[in-house]
Amino acid sequence: MAMINEKFRYYILGVLSVLAILFLLGSFFFTIDKNSKADMPQQDFPQGYKIISPKIPETLVFAGEMIPAENSDIFERIEREFLSNTYWHTATVLAVKRASRWFPVIEPILKKNNIPDEFKYLCVAESNLENVTSPAGAVGFWQFVEETGKKYGLEINNTIDERYHVEKATEAACKFLRDSYSMFGSWISAAASYNLGQSGINLQLEKQKTRNYFNLVLNSETSRYVSRIIALKYILSEPSKYGFDIGEDELYKPLEYSEINLNTSVLDFADFASRHGINYYTLKLYNPWIRDNYLINKKHKEYLIKIPEPESIKLVNE
Repeated sequence: MAMINEKFRYYILGVLSVLAILFLLGSFFFTIDKNSKADMPQQDFPQGYKIISPKIPETLVFAGEMIPAENSDIFERIEREFLSNTYWHTATVLAVKRASRWFPVIEPILKKNNIPDEFKYLCVAESNLENVTSPAGAVGFWQFVEETGKKYGLEINNTIDERYHVEKATEAACKFLRDSYSMFGSWISAAASYNLGQSGINLQLEKQKTRNYFNLVLNSETSRYVSRIIALKYILSEPSKYGFDIGEDELYKPLEYSEINLNTSVLDFADFASRHGINYYTLKLYNPWIRDNYLINKKHKEYLIKIPEPESIKLVNE
């Protein structure tokens, strides 16, 4: 029994010795590792990237109307949209790129109709310069619902939908905005009416006994809407100030095309495209307002069809 106890005692001492050595070695290497890290230069994570609050211009103006950003609530509403659109990288990068293609189309139409140039940013707020369809059925760059589109002169049926026609939809938007300005006497209220509707804004102005958009209690979307347009104006005007480093050669180029006058029916637009040296996909790309592969045109209405310049496209082989 004494021999067994002696062996057990040596066994315990041996285990304790090993543990002590392991502890000392661990402490030694931890100290070295800690000192090594302390000696290494500290780097921002990741690679100098910083998340900051973008600087809001001291004076904010939209369509010649001052924004009362000295009011803390209004400032915070606008700052929220500066933050959202500065850090919503994908959407804002695409907006910068697309603006190079589409603003030269939209700007002269606004000017011709005496609509302030800043309303091109309303178009960005509506669709990000893309022919999209909303869950509510609003369509195109300017997001017209069918009833309003028809009211302002757009042809909308099974084969033609001019809400997808950038130039004609811009003309319709100008008519809407001109009517709104005549109704409210304010371009800011006119912009808000594009989201809530003319009757909706008029109702709230009367109900809340104010003529100033910024004094209105509105739903969340309309409350943010004008602030979003204002933020987009400043960010897209000088994207580099907000961290968007996009070279001139990275911007989308304006589409190059010629136009042909079409005043007859078309049995098959794929055949029509082929006769003009392009394919059906390209025809629809340049003329998205053509909604089917045929056209019944008994009244011989005139349509201008865009045909891309051969050097501006590279067709995919059939």
